[in-house]
Amino acid sequence: MRLSVITDEISMDLAHAVDVMKEYGCAAAELRTVWDTNIADMSDEQVDKARKTLDEKQMPVCCLSTPLYKCDLPGQVGGAAGMTHQASGRAPEQQMEVLERCTKLARLFGTKYIRIFSYWKHGDLTCQIEDAIAEGISDGVKYAEDSDVVLLMENEHACYLGTGRDTARMLARFNSPALRAVWDPGNAFMAGEKAFPDGYETIRNYVDHVHVKDAELLASGKRRFILVGEGEIGYKEQFEALRSDGYNGCISLETHYAPFAGTKEQSSRLCLQALNVLLALDGGSSS
Repeated sequence: MRLSVITDEISMDLAHAVDVMKEYGCAAAELRTVWDTNIADMSDEQVDKARKTLDEKQMPVCCLSTPLYKCDLPGQVGGAAGMTHQASGRAPEQQMEVLERCTKLARLFGTKYIRIFSYWKHGDLTCQIEDAIAEGISDGVKYAEDSDVVLLMENEHACYLGTGRDTARMLARFNSPALRAVWDPGNAFMAGEKAFPDGYETIRNYVDHVHVKDAELLASGKRRFILVGEGEIGYKEQFEALRSDGYNGCISLETHYAPFAGTKEQSSRLCLQALNVLLALDGGSSS
């Protein structure tokens, strides 16, 4: 397993983010927002600058964390139900255009992985909603199959498929090598699922990428993100299970933890320190 970070969780300055990543032995970068611009909105000039920065620092890209399908379902009007990470709002009918652009970017950055979502959640997940999600992403999955890229559906608690169980059910429906999973235990916890072992057991056969953020349930009933290793996910056991299952992809930090008066970089440094300890306790390394 290789350690990586979504770079804007450290800094919007890509060069600085990569320098920090190298301090902690990170082997790859995940791109979401760079220089205050979402990956899907970057100009050709920004892309060229980012590629040059990454090449000079010898840091490969493991995944593009795009905002694909982080929009309302066709026929629904509710607006953003969660974080957009500075992505321009786009209607459902514009998603294929975004996918085509992001596929081009994936090739330029040397990765086959494109993160996607399952539409903003407005109400309960029903069989009818699942059918609508499948219909909504079907053209994108076919495009990915024809384009030799892999769409990684992230279980996201602000979207309809927030748990491992619900996400796995959609992936099984397609049974396509071009539609796999970003397993995010922190998001599953926020969606009310016991991420490990319950959520992982349902999605383990589809995992091509992993996001790491820890969380806890407060006495008030509110859930919040916390320093990796101090929450309720059980990452030591999760990493052991991933290694036992033969997972050799990236463990990508998506910090989301913000201590009082702390900066994103400070939070991410603390989490990277903790991640390196957890991976060592697992009996492996991040390289």
